[in-house]
Amino acid sequence: MPSQSRQRSEGPRRGGWMVMGKRGRPSALDVCGVLAVFLSLFPSVSPQCKILKCNSEFWASTSSSGPEEEFCTALRAYNNCVRRTARTCRGDLAYHSAQHGIEDLMSQHNCSKEGPTSQPRPRTPLPPAPPPLPPDSQERSDGPEVCHYERAHPNYTHCGFFGDPHLRTFGDDFQTCKVEGAWPLIHNKYLSVQVTNTPVLPGSSATATSKLTIIFKNFQECVDQKMYHAETDELPSAFADGSKNGGERHGANALRVVEKVPGQHVEIQARYIGTTVVVRQVGRYLTFAVRMPEEVVRSVEEDDNQDLYLCLHGCPANQRIDFKKVVGGSGGFSYRAAKAKCKERLPVEDLYFQSCVFDLLSSGDINFTMAAYYALEDVKMLHSNSKRYHIFDKDAFANVATSHLMTRCVLFNVLAVLLGCALAL
Repeated sequence: MPSQSRQRSEGPRRGGWMVMGKRGRPSALDVCGVLAVFLSLFPSVSPQCKILKCNSEFWASTSSSGPEEEFCTALRAYNNCVRRTARTCRGDLAYHSAQHGIEDLMSQHNCSKEGPTSQPRPRTPLPPAPPPLPPDSQERSDGPEVCHYERAHPNYTHCGFFGDPHLRTFGDDFQTCKVEGAWPLIHNKYLSVQVTNTPVLPGSSATATSKLTIIFKNFQECVDQKMYHAETDELPSAFADGSKNGGERHGANALRVVEKVPGQHVEIQARYIGTTVVVRQVGRYLTFAVRMPEEVVRSVEEDDNQDLYLCLHGCPANQRIDFKKVVGGSGGFSYRAAKAKCKERLPVEDLYFQSCVFDLLSSGDINFTMAAYYALEDVKMLHSNSKRYHIFDKDAFANVATSHLMTRCVLFNVLAVLLGCALAL
């Protein structure tokens, strides 16, 4: 993106919380509005993580306007509180967003990290939320040049997350994982994605995605910070604030939510970073797929431990499931029946086909057949290399078939011996 490199370098170093369109003292409503959204959208924060308490205390201490010194004092107190949660909140999306937001605000208002801290004051009620923004207008359809990602031959990458769950990383590694609870999929300078996975069956190690939160961070004159939140039976056609684009900036339409099938299929187009996100609900669970330029994927913060983000480095070793060992499950499907059912939608016996078989064996939920099918369809739409649509592990289920054959052989031999003994008698 040569034409944008100079302009990007002149903007703020981080893309976290910029609660204003212009530099200057933020109003209490700006700060509280952002924090109110955080408080409502992160129910998955663990009981040990106290980040929401830090957010609410900062909200209380900035509930009324005051001198710049008071704002910096409150910001330092907020920073100290967030730092104390590092051990229990590491990897939580709300925690990382708070970190970046504090650094942005300190930089914008020339606040020193050293100095007095304040105690929170009583919180005053927030005024009613403003009405939703009007539909995209023609006047804002042509934003600044910086709001359109342009390169001669961009190197696009793909990440997908679906089913029980299965992960295809930006490097085309294919894994099956446990990852119960809240886990970050993506976290870079431009956006963050977090999923929450719940067990498919009581006591099962197989999980599926029931919640998804995406934060698009503000970017120069293009877009305001926007959040998209979906969960089972709630697949919105707009961002959390009711808008369908990037806000009030001139390049707002460089970020858009497009509803493809109500309640089932949503596409988010972020043209300013050359990124497309697809979110679906299939059965009771959500699927996620993204197409993103490699330079956006690699635009990580210097002090972030990127090993935590699944789309970049995959699931931790202790969270991976070896689906070669799954012979049958509690869902009532035999290996042969599961294979026949998946063959109806997935004729090529690649890893998507094999993940479908695994899901039917482990859960018995027929909807996972369609989850694997749509995941492959999203690859065909989003992946830039048609030769990499299908990826294979030829031995993935060979052990399953072999184990079935060996079991039958052993039983046959035992019966033969018993029969021989009976005849001898």
